[in-house]
Amino acid sequence: MTSFKNLTVLDHPLIQQKLFYLRDYRTNNYNFRTILNELAGLMVYEITRDFPLAEREVTTPLEKTTGYVLARPITLVPILRAGLGMCDGIMNLVPQARVGHLGLYRDKKTLQPVEYYRKFPSDLENSDVLVIDPMLATGGSAAAALDFVKQAGARWIAFVCLVAAPEGVRVLEERHPDIPVYTAALDRELNEHKYILPGLGDAGDRIYGTE
Repeated sequence: MTSFKNLTVLDHPLIQQKLFYLRDYRTNNYNFRTILNELAGLMVYEITRDFPLAEREVTTPLEKTTGYVLARPITLVPILRAGLGMCDGIMNLVPQARVGHLGLYRDKKTLQPVEYYRKFPSDLENSDVLVIDPMLATGGSAAAALDFVKQAGARWIAFVCLVAAPEGVRVLEERHPDIPVYTAALDRELNEHKYILPGLGDAGDRIYGTE
């Protein structure tokens, strides 16, 4: 349970077990990527539980019947670079999903997000959009990403991360109170360098072996 109205912590046992291994400093880059993909897929399985369905006719080998498909397409918008590490696991579950890309970095002096790349599908207004990034720390990059996605016309958006700090969740609650935030863990705090504690280190470095 949390005091944040916009936050859902996904406490499925398999999600929590995989997060345990991601936190472990002994988990190497290959295993980190593999577990991260599995965890991202499990999280989206939970998140999409109440997504609307549309009825469609289908012909089986024996006769025609009706079945159900998602009423709207899903679009993933990973925040580069670490957000890309979650894409494959989600697309294994939803192979029809489209992927937009948003490149942001945090200026070392101002600590404000700076955009360096943006490429979205043209009709986000007809899609359910999941903005994904492993960490929600200060909330600055996440809030900016949500600004860009809204400006592109998206109507239903959720933010998905592995680990969140209270400071970041609070920023999103203030700047985007209409957007749900899903995470596997709400951690204690940020340290003086704006890293999440206890966290899992720098997700991008652990995904790509650049630590």
